[in-house]
Amino acid sequence: MSLEQIIKNTIVQNASPIGFDEFMDLALYHPTLGYYRSGLEKFGEKGDFITAPETSDLFGFCLARQCAQVLNGTNDILEFGAGSGVLATQILFELGKLNSLPKKYYILELSGELKHRQAQTINKVLPELMDRVVWLDELPTDFSGVVIANEVLDAMPAKRLIYKNNQFYELGVGFDENFIWQQLTTQFTPTPSVDVKLMNGYTTEVNLRAMAWIDSLYSSVDKGLVLLIDYGMGREEYFHPQRFEGTLRCYHQHKASDDPFINIGEQDITTSVNFSDIADQASVSGFKISGYATQALFLISLGIDEYLLEQLDEDKRINLAQQVKQLVLPSAMGESFKVLALSKNISVKLMGFVEQDLSAKL
Repeated sequence: MSLEQIIKNTIVQNASPIGFDEFMDLALYHPTLGYYRSGLEKFGEKGDFITAPETSDLFGFCLARQCAQVLNGTNDILEFGAGSGVLATQILFELGKLNSLPKKYYILELSGELKHRQAQTINKVLPELMDRVVWLDELPTDFSGVVIANEVLDAMPAKRLIYKNNQFYELGVGFDENFIWQQLTTQFTPTPSVDVKLMNGYTTEVNLRAMAWIDSLYSSVDKGLVLLIDYGMGREEYFHPQRFEGTLRCYHQHKASDDPFINIGEQDITTSVNFSDIADQASVSGFKISGYATQALFLISLGIDEYLLEQLDEDKRINLAQQVKQLVLPSAMGESFKVLALSKNISVKLMGFVEQDLSAKL
């Protein structure tokens, strides 16, 4: 049975439209046919999108420097959704140079296919460190160390909302020969509440699952630092009048669209992160907000330029310079991606936010 048929059957059995978060969950995470559970190539030039670790090793090297500030030889790293495994190799390689290796490098990954790919990647580059890498199926308890979530929040299933007559209503997914958007009749009150003036018909997203995940994460962490890296913005920018049709985006073979009802199971579906919502939930859960900056200034604070200066080979330096531009220029990833740092039971002035800390604007 196709994934489209499975989703159609879910709607029929429900006898009414399903929430977009349920549709997105099935499209991305169905146990065998979901986008992130299948064997399709997802990352890099042969896939559907390129992440920062695939762009340059310097991304992971800089992240490792931030991790080293917190690691003390007795604690660990936990990476969520480690993709191809490239970021793990970058971080472990650089931490080895810094004599700051974690006791264990945990990876929480739901996809069996991606676990296999991650193991291959790490074993190929750092076979001597494979005994430190452990795959998990669920959140650990009493974790101490650094938690890394790079482009994780944007892939968590979100609800879609439409604003009409001074009220929000949920947009569900129905089926009438094809999948269609259908407004649900009951009013929807976002949490946290949206206190902005919006036009009639304004469409947006709210990610309740991401906020629930933050709360669960707080319960799992005994002591440590959480680094959330994703494309998104604060609440004021998130609800900008020009963002009238929301932030929903789909990626298939490096082409972007806003139609989640095509290429089901074969395309990525994402929504931008409302970092104000995430920070509010983190504070309610008990985390301390320890920094918020653009990816560009986070990487600059961690000395990404120093790696260029250290490279004596001119051709390699030119190549590195191009990679750095992709990571830090506003027209590339530099401004659209943000880094939010949360901490629990630690007190340290984080190096990554020396150049910029926009926490007060959340």
